[in-house]
Amino acid sequence: MNTRKIKIFFQSHWIAITVAILTSILAISFILFLRSSITAWATSESYFKKAALAQYGLFFYIFLVLQVISLPLSGALWIWLMRGGAMKFTHIGKKPVEGSDIRIHWQDVIGMEEAKEEAMEVVRLVTDRAKVQAIGGKILRGILMMGPPGCGKTYLAKAIATEANMPFIAMSGSEFIEMFVGVGASRIRKLFKQARQLAYVEGGCIIFIDELDAVGAQRSTDRGFGGQTESNTTLNQLLIEMDGLKEKDYNVILIGATNAPEGFLDPALLRAGRFDRKIYVELPNLDEREKLFDYYLKDVKYDTTIDRVRLARLTVGNSPADISNLVREAALIAIRNRKAEISMKEISEAYDRVEMGIKHKVVFTQTERKKIAYHESGHAIAMYFLAPHKDVFKATILARGGALGFVMPQPREEIHVRTKEQYLGDIKVSLGSYAAEKLKLKSTTSGVSQDFNTAMWIAHHMVWEWGMGKSGLVGNYSLLETMRSDYGVFRGESVSFVSEEIKQRLNNEIQEILQECLKEVEDLLQKESALLDRFAQELLAKDELNYDEIEAVFKEFGKTRPPII
Repeated sequence: MNTRKIKIFFQSHWIAITVAILTSILAISFILFLRSSITAWATSESYFKKAALAQYGLFFYIFLVLQVISLPLSGALWIWLMRGGAMKFTHIGKKPVEGSDIRIHWQDVIGMEEAKEEAMEVVRLVTDRAKVQAIGGKILRGILMMGPPGCGKTYLAKAIATEANMPFIAMSGSEFIEMFVGVGASRIRKLFKQARQLAYVEGGCIIFIDELDAVGAQRSTDRGFGGQTESNTTLNQLLIEMDGLKEKDYNVILIGATNAPEGFLDPALLRAGRFDRKIYVELPNLDEREKLFDYYLKDVKYDTTIDRVRLARLTVGNSPADISNLVREAALIAIRNRKAEISMKEISEAYDRVEMGIKHKVVFTQTERKKIAYHESGHAIAMYFLAPHKDVFKATILARGGALGFVMPQPREEIHVRTKEQYLGDIKVSLGSYAAEKLKLKSTTSGVSQDFNTAMWIAHHMVWEWGMGKSGLVGNYSLLETMRSDYGVFRGESVSFVSEEIKQRLNNEIQEILQECLKEVEDLLQKESALLDRFAQELLAKDELNYDEIEAVFKEFGKTRPPII
């Protein structure tokens, strides 16, 4: 191993070593010559000394001093030029990290169990190369990790490097792209050269390119400014280097990570022999979120009565990074409140702060507070009775972000495929505010604007795209409108694939859905008028109601939540 390291060192620095040796030889020769000249000077007759001094004088001594100084400076300049010099901007500047120094093991990888199983198999293939080759198997070359941001793709790549005990070089795709054509390709070449040398010395190397879409997007024709040419050139060089790994049996593994859709990447990257394995790192499920809370709460002091199952249900759609940030934010709130440990109250406040922003010190009149209280009470009661797939986790009339108040839903179970009834329930929740204002205030406010947007968006998609209308029309009519737009641009004219009659029928169905949902909500709030008043009064008294306080209000009236549809 030491012999290989010495060999690689000489291969990488032979120019600098040669220049240094030649400079040393010249310097030593000049010193010896100078020494012999001084000796000859000292032993010569005084007449010749005086004659020489008269002829050369001070300039001779200055020349000697400059010669002594210039030799090492010239050597250093040559070394700098030979190692890059003015072209230093092509240098990648990334030092490899030993796998044992990363120290991220499988037990530290939480919230991505399926992706971790795939990664463990990758490590077995990388470390058992002899067994794979013995049965004629193919050596793994590239791994592509895809998934939403914050799900742990980089973390998983580091775990692979740790478990495989290989050097790890991490870069971002944007580090290869520059304004000068050819710089990115040069950096790709240097990166793979460094990786091959490390693989030769250490037995293997892992290259990790985050945000691969920055360098791996589909190639297209340059419009004349050079930017696309640089991107295409960089991608071409990456493809060549990935194929070049086949020339010799280099144990170099390329791991790419991207948040972009798979179709955004160039097809040449995705073919067999380049990225051989795809790992989908998805958002954590209910059990995985509960384990994530266990993992991150270990690093802080917390109240042992915290319900992790409820937290896991609250954070549907959150990534591991989101959950980590939530715990850190709760710790900061506990410090601000001078508390010795984190409780459910701090986590709830942290969730509100992350999702909705900080509280605004908006001073409302009593009339405005009453309007907001009934607005939010309408949402809460409609959600409790008409959207049984959701719990009413929190209700507040304190301003956060751009909202003057809000009701926070909490899914009662993990939902992957939504039904027509669930979409209708969401529409009724959105219209609950409008119905409550009409019933109790005898007027409505502009606060229903966003609620109307949500309700119409759902109803539009139900009718135009999902075949959930009453007319029996089936098909994605929004797709036809998109095709119309593209076709019209291509033809330079306005065309439509959907007749005006069909459009009118579809739009009438949207309004019919909204009116039917509104009627059902109005009937409910009229029937539960006393409960609506009680909920609004509780909000006016406390400003915020948490899950337990909300449940207490409904139990006070003997209400139970309908079963999940």
